[in-house]
Amino acid sequence: MFEARHTMDAPTTTSADNGSSSGSGWFTPRRMPPIAPSDGVQETSEVRRPAVLRPVGRRKPANRDHPPVNAPAAPATVRAPSDPSAAGSAPASSATPGPPTAAAEAPESAGRIPGPGPSPSAAPTAPPEPLPRELRVPEQRSAPVSPQASPDALLIRRTMAEVDPVADKVTSYFYALLFVRHPDLRSLFPPAMDTQRDRLLKALLTAAEHIDNTPVLVDYLQNLGRGHRKYGTRAEHYPAVGECLIGALSKYASAVWDGEAEAAWVRAYTLISQVMIDAAAVDELRAPAWWQAEIVSHELRTPDVAVVTVRPDQPYPFLAGQYTSLETPWWPRIWRHYSFASAPRSDGMLTFHVKAVPAGWVSNALVHRARPGDTIRLGPPAGSMTVDHTTDSGLLCLGGGTGIAPIKALVEDVAEHGDRRPVEVFYGARTDQDLYDIDTMLRLQQVHPWLSVRAIIDQQAHLQLPDAIREYGPWHEYDAYLSGPPGMIRNGVAMLRNIGIPAERIRHDSVEELVTVED
Repeated sequence: MFEARHTMDAPTTTSADNGSSSGSGWFTPRRMPPIAPSDGVQETSEVRRPAVLRPVGRRKPANRDHPPVNAPAAPATVRAPSDPSAAGSAPASSATPGPPTAAAEAPESAGRIPGPGPSPSAAPTAPPEPLPRELRVPEQRSAPVSPQASPDALLIRRTMAEVDPVADKVTSYFYALLFVRHPDLRSLFPPAMDTQRDRLLKALLTAAEHIDNTPVLVDYLQNLGRGHRKYGTRAEHYPAVGECLIGALSKYASAVWDGEAEAAWVRAYTLISQVMIDAAAVDELRAPAWWQAEIVSHELRTPDVAVVTVRPDQPYPFLAGQYTSLETPWWPRIWRHYSFASAPRSDGMLTFHVKAVPAGWVSNALVHRARPGDTIRLGPPAGSMTVDHTTDSGLLCLGGGTGIAPIKALVEDVAEHGDRRPVEVFYGARTDQDLYDIDTMLRLQQVHPWLSVRAIIDQQAHLQLPDAIREYGPWHEYDAYLSGPPGMIRNGVAMLRNIGIPAERIRHDSVEELVTVED
């Protein structure tokens, strides 16, 4: 049903707490002391009064019992977690929000929303998109959470439950409002909106699910804010998106919509947007919004799998196990995610494994149309499915299909660090042909005595992958990494949990965010 992670818009996540449990309340936007591009950044948080969001076509609630829409959020101080997905300078660096940003002072009128904006020292930043493709939860360690949901979380989840049966109508109405009232934003979206339409609601459901899990949500939104720089989005776009979002929700959740619900969504959207804006502002100090990269090698391994190597126009820092977004010249403004198929190389080259999938515009272009000399664009690196070199735990790696690409990168990373920790790789495939990179993995096994590679072919195996892993265990001293089709990941996670591997030591692609139709 799905292809492997680097052929889709999917980040990485741990199996720890998927956010269904509640946590420490709303995260808040950050204020930071002035920073220089070369300095380390230490982030702090302060409460900021949310901007006033007014839904399209609705008047402010007249019920005096409800809190005003522009009521400030409850005081809270939140420190964002360390973010290896920033992948800029060093693995230990934390991705942090940018300099203080003040609320925009645009005059308020019906259907318009003043919103957060960058400080005078911050360059134009992040996204207008209704939280599209890149809105997905990156990898997180499990964090302590409260057993009880916050009042705002309950209100937001109640709204989402109400609109879920009419998701298509909500999404269509949202985009209609956005493009009619703000036609200048249309150019920031792909020409074809069929795939884009579904992503808004998925993004909202994800945010609602993690609404009280502050560490997960903040890291998630920082990654999103950085990634949206490549779309050319700016802080002043946020109010338009928030205005139309609340307009759509208020129309289709009318049975449960009241002043309290509106105020909860205002607080949530204001703080969400501020985290994204601040993260983009910091990222602008240290990295471009995108990189140009020339294709220098294109090797067709099977009729529908290509290994593509590119040379970026400037240094591209990343970590083994991460992924990036990619845009081709044949499909402007359509970005897809692909994992790096190697650890960082001394020559600066980047390699991706791409499988052409049915109706996959980008993947088919890369496999069947791209040639050496063509130029593509790369977004920033992201993801946290990386090796923790502070421990000596073994690595249990499950790669299915082209999901072997980031697994290969992890093996190279362990080798380059001189570790002799055991690494066990299970390479799953449907047929012999799908083991397109088995020779490379076996060569690595010959060089490194601590590495074992086992191929499991569905059509020939006496043992299916989950059964094979059980047979070769135990795995109590291992960290597990999974990359591949969602079915494999789901089964693999369930099996690993059943044999006693703690959830926080299982890292994998975010199954619920994989794209089913597009590449």
